[in-house]
Amino acid sequence: MSVASAQASWSALMGAGGAQDREPGETVEADLRAPTGVRAVAGRDQVTVSWDPVPDAIGYVVYRAGSADGPFEVVDFGGGDVLAVPHGPFADTTDGRGGWYAVAALATVAASGPLSAPDRVGPGPADARVIVEVGTGSAPLDRVWRAMVGSEHLSHLLSEDLTGGRVIGTDLSNALRRVHDELGVATVRAHGILCDDLAVVRDGAYDFSGVDRVYDAVLALGYRPVVELGFMPRELARDPSPTVFTYAGIISPPGDLDRWADLVRSLVSHLVDRYGRDEVRDHWAFEVWNEANLSVFWSGTPEEYWRLYEVTAGAVKDVDPGIAVGGPGSAAVGWIDGQLAVDAPVDFLSTHVYGTPPLDLRPLAGGRPLLWTEWGVTPTHHHPVNDTVFAATFLLRGMRSAAGRVAALAPWVASDHFEELGRPERLLHGGFGLLTVGNLAKPKFWALKLAERLGEVERPVTLTGDGAGSLVEAWAGESGVLVWNGTLDQSRLRGAVGLDRLVTVRFTGVAPGRHTVRVWRVDGRHANIEARWAALGGGADWPTGEQWLALAAEDRLDEAEPARTVTADADGTVSVEIDLPMPGIAYLELS
Repeated sequence: MSVASAQASWSALMGAGGAQDREPGETVEADLRAPTGVRAVAGRDQVTVSWDPVPDAIGYVVYRAGSADGPFEVVDFGGGDVLAVPHGPFADTTDGRGGWYAVAALATVAASGPLSAPDRVGPGPADARVIVEVGTGSAPLDRVWRAMVGSEHLSHLLSEDLTGGRVIGTDLSNALRRVHDELGVATVRAHGILCDDLAVVRDGAYDFSGVDRVYDAVLALGYRPVVELGFMPRELARDPSPTVFTYAGIISPPGDLDRWADLVRSLVSHLVDRYGRDEVRDHWAFEVWNEANLSVFWSGTPEEYWRLYEVTAGAVKDVDPGIAVGGPGSAAVGWIDGQLAVDAPVDFLSTHVYGTPPLDLRPLAGGRPLLWTEWGVTPTHHHPVNDTVFAATFLLRGMRSAAGRVAALAPWVASDHFEELGRPERLLHGGFGLLTVGNLAKPKFWALKLAERLGEVERPVTLTGDGAGSLVEAWAGESGVLVWNGTLDQSRLRGAVGLDRLVTVRFTGVAPGRHTVRVWRVDGRHANIEARWAALGGGADWPTGEQWLALAAEDRLDEAEPARTVTADADGTVSVEIDLPMPGIAYLELS
């Protein structure tokens, strides 16, 4: 996870060709054409901007101006990393909305093409209604959330200390078990497997017994690991003084690359011997370091990192050429070009982004799997957005966008047992977890739990109306449809009445006769740990014993209303109308 103060801003990434004072038709570095078909349509408290895709673009930046002559500035939705989206349509819900809009395509996060011709905002639908039509036909549904989740450094599983009256190791284990068992997540990625708390290197010798305890526990929970090779053991560090996080991960390059390579080779050989060659080769992956493009995580030069990557990849392949190794595990989609230029195997590309759905790196990847090994609504520790329904709609938007184009999209992280900047001081503190300390589900967890109800088959959906596809989105399974209302604009994290929508869901191809519609919700009143804790008083840092029991008793996803009985029309259509607040999620199941 990137320390907030070290996160690269959009302007820093863009450099001189940045977000400010762009003119339509101005080219900045990248050899991409300007998007065509740009259209800006006004709705109630939002403007939806759409455009035609540009070949080889990894994403798009939306600009706004008061007149067709500019100056055009990036629409700042407060994402925190990169103010770009992988595709349209985009809902502008910021206070400055309106006027003229233009769009630029990205070749990389540091290189964009020219701005499109601008479009003046035109009138949209007459009322704040969205129609979701679930079509017939089916295809396999990519449950991308099942691929990976992040975790605090895994030696935390061994901790017998208390946080909130809970034994850390036991509680973190139970959190990872719940994420695996209820959400189907198969892989976990974390920092620090080579940190000195596991004493991997001591007096010139290797001791992997601590690593064994960690990975034995991980496999027992049903996971396979992505092994992030870092941080630097003190005995190998060129300069052990620069560190990161409260657990003091050493961020130095090795003093001797050969010694580092020998450690990596010995570790991978040991894992193959302990867990089996087929197991490690077929199901594990090795990622080289974490976010070395930020000085807070790497005290060496970029050139030293690329040399580290080359010797590390070589050491892994010395054990077995079929074991997957990749990187760069970079912040804010950085260093992708550098990763592809190394003189070493790159079996997968890994990177991170916060505050926006993952960009579409397929034009750069050369067919390699794309592993977003960190992703979330904010890179900022202890940010209140992490505990909200807003974060839950964000999670669904990203998963829906990424499905079918990435190998993994890992929410950062499973549990609020997390000590990068110190252990949690109270129950709801803006922790990154899907689950609180004590393993109470946040809205983010319930969002993925509802996504699990979609099953293995996807049905087509068509959305029309005010904010269709930009504000309100839908994902349909064999017998149900998941609908959510959310914006990327974090100034609206506590909601905005003007963005609430009336949604009509139409199921087509339905058998004649009567049917039952059941509804589950995640919103301000449903499946919301913030609301439940507030109802119990919520003034103390931690619940009392009685309050823990009360919160646990309500830690479930109940139907939000009595089941409805509906009758299919003569053409085989069932229509159901629901109010959908922003932020809000509803799952409708037809049986």
